[in-house]
Amino acid sequence: MNSGLKYIIIFFISMVPLIELRAAMPISQAPELFGPALPFIPSLIVCMLGNMVPVPFIFLFARKILEWGKDKKVIGKFFTFCLEKGHKGGEKLQEKAGQGLYVALMLFVGIPLPGTGAWTGTLAASLLDMDFKKSCVAVMAGVLMAGLIMGLGSLGLFSLIF
Repeated sequence: MNSGLKYIIIFFISMVPLIELRAAMPISQAPELFGPALPFIPSLIVCMLGNMVPVPFIFLFARKILEWGKDKKVIGKFFTFCLEKGHKGGEKLQEKAGQGLYVALMLFVGIPLPGTGAWTGTLAASLLDMDFKKSCVAVMAGVLMAGLIMGLGSLGLFSLIF
């Protein structure tokens, strides 16, 4: 498989909710999946771009779409789940952050734990009516942080420490 196709694959994996860049970076560094590992920095950039593409759309439209669909027969339960997850994430951010809400958003997105990430963080920022530009910067910083953590982890750096 040529490297151009590999970059396209990790770009699109980075856009997928829940797995995002947290899966794409390790995949980019795993030679057993599709040949030699991709160079680290270009992989990080491609994964970050893929992870950030949905962010403005989530911030500007997801809340409206979820609120519209929460009482619909087929999609209502899922949309309600998404709204509740985003609202709970937002409440946790506000509780812990106080004045440092945007730093908390960055850390929420950047620490690769289940249920965190750009999708959830952006939805929470939207539900909390946070500033669009500041939220995007915080999410981007968090995505960089998550990318570095996952990329360095997949290279085995953390096994040297622990």
